[in-house]
Amino acid sequence: MFILRSTITIILFFVFVWINPVLAETTRGTWIQGAPAPSKRTEVAAAALDGKIYVVGGFSRPSFSNVLDFAISRDIEVYDPAADAWSTTTPLPEGRHHAGIAVLDGFLYVVGGFAKSGFSVWRAVNTVYQFDPATQIWRERAPMPTARGALGVAAYQGRLYAIGGYDGEQNSGATEIYDPGTNTWSIAASLSAPRDHLAIAAAGAAIYAIGGRSNLKYKQNTAVVEAYDPDTNQWRYAANLPAARSGIAAGVIEGHIYVLGGESGEGTFDTHEKYIPEENRWIAVASMPTARHGLGVAVAGKRLYAIGGGPAPGASFSQVNEIYLPFD
Repeated sequence: MFILRSTITIILFFVFVWINPVLAETTRGTWIQGAPAPSKRTEVAAAALDGKIYVVGGFSRPSFSNVLDFAISRDIEVYDPAADAWSTTTPLPEGRHHAGIAVLDGFLYVVGGFAKSGFSVWRAVNTVYQFDPATQIWRERAPMPTARGALGVAAYQGRLYAIGGYDGEQNSGATEIYDPGTNTWSIAASLSAPRDHLAIAAAGAAIYAIGGRSNLKYKQNTAVVEAYDPDTNQWRYAANLPAARSGIAAGVIEGHIYVLGGESGEGTFDTHEKYIPEENRWIAVASMPTARHGLGVAVAGKRLYAIGGGPAPGASFSQVNEIYLPFD
């Protein structure tokens, strides 16, 4: 009788999974903890370069040492996954938060963002900083045509694409393309739905603009997803995020886009969803252990690293380093 009941249970389980394929995929992947970052920060930018994770700028937790800078950080902390250890490198020339970041041709680029101006921390800038890991030196490159922060940046076919953001007065739909060979920018088709605090990711033959908010207000989040075709210079709508959110970050593993975190008027998200471009659909995968917004996300060695960010809406800070293993 026991064997019969066990057999029936197993059969029912497989039938349930077969008729609920989305549920089956939600269990894929696991999270592990990495060594925490040296400092607590939020609104950081992160990218992987030469197998290491660079966490850049943002807001540090306020202290006497950073009060004159309004806690806007210049710091660059570097995580080595092989050693599970952190180090630091040459700081940014000037503090930045809500900046775009990407890696291209062995260099790290930090694009735009917000800087302090008088008593404000929301001065949109158009600066482009390039970091050489061999010399650990930053140099300034040609500025973006449009100053903006809370934008997204992706590298695609030898160029950088800087998309969306907030220009200091309103949302920008700008799509601007940087050519490192000529150190020049060109202007492409604008987003149909201008927004800030979005995620940008290149996957397959397109660049995706995912979620975000209107005019820096996290109570005005959107689920809109648009896909840009560089060959035709056109945007099209893709399947919406399952839940509207902003302050998110994204990484790409084997052509699939993973979107994490975010905030709204109700709190922060531990939500983790995967977009499959060839099927134009989203599925839920293992949630982040720590809900947060303004985090940095980078992919190295087919693992996704989610670092820092705010565990509560607005000004909150963490040094969390959580690592997602999609295939282990």
